Amino acid sequence: MSHARISTNILERTSAELPAQPAVILRNVAKTFPGGIAAVVALSLTIPKAEFLAILGPSGCGKSTLLRMIAGLETPTAGIIEQPHPRVAFVFQDSHLLPWRSVLRNVALPLELRGEARQRCEDQAKLSIDQVGLTDFTHRYPAELSGGMRMRVSLARALVTNPDLLLLDEPFAALDEITRTELDEQLRQLWIARKMTVVFVTHSIGEAAFLANRAVVLSARPAKIALDTNIELGLQRVNALRGEPAYAEVTQRLLLALEAGASRP
Repeated sequence: MSHARISTNILERTSAELPAQPAVILRNVAKTFPGGIAAVVALSLTIPKAEFLAILGPSGCGKSTLLRMIAGLETPTAGIIEQPHPRVAFVFQDSHLLPWRSVLRNVALPLELRGEARQRCEDQAKLSIDQVGLTDFTHRYPAELSGGMRMRVSLARALVTNPDLLLLDEPFAALDEITRTELDEQLRQLWIARKMTVVFVTHSIGEAAFLANRAVVLSARPAKIALDTNIELGLQRVNALRGEPAYAEVTQRLLLALEAGASRP
């Protein structure tokens, strides 16, 4: 009888009450490079589906290494990473566009490599280009674009595969502040629209506070978690948020954790 009642109660729970299903699980993950340089030590982290997670930390602490391990581009020295997604996209610090290909052909490239039909490649590429606001530049070449536009193309190329998991390694770091804040707002809107899981590495406390629903601050190398905190600034965010007291409180919390982690012996 009691078992029947328990099962019924579980079925009657709303989806909002059920815990989010994990998208990525890291269990005691470590990475040591040749020469004995330890980048990450015994790090455990669970990333729920559809979360926007920002990863912060001092320069050289292992943020990019951690992201590359989640992507499968680096192999952990120890521990386990459970990341079952068949569709993963990675956006690097540099746009890495092919100069002899137009915007359309650069964005279509991942689908071409998968063997998709040419017309489908072009149709899907145009949709992604539209989403990043570059419709009028479809047939331009990388040399004709600004730095911000090239990063939009790189983002469109990542989105064209409709990823379940989007990984970004400081993609806007080299851009001017106005362009960067515009792209932050656009990326946040794309995340809301697509409901994908996003992991975003950044040095910018303000960027992390604006973009993410959760932030993890790493200590100095070898990386450990100095802070794991939710960011509750609402779903819809516009750049005016950066002047609000609640935003200042979040950035202060992240700054204190970053300073404490950077000074860890």
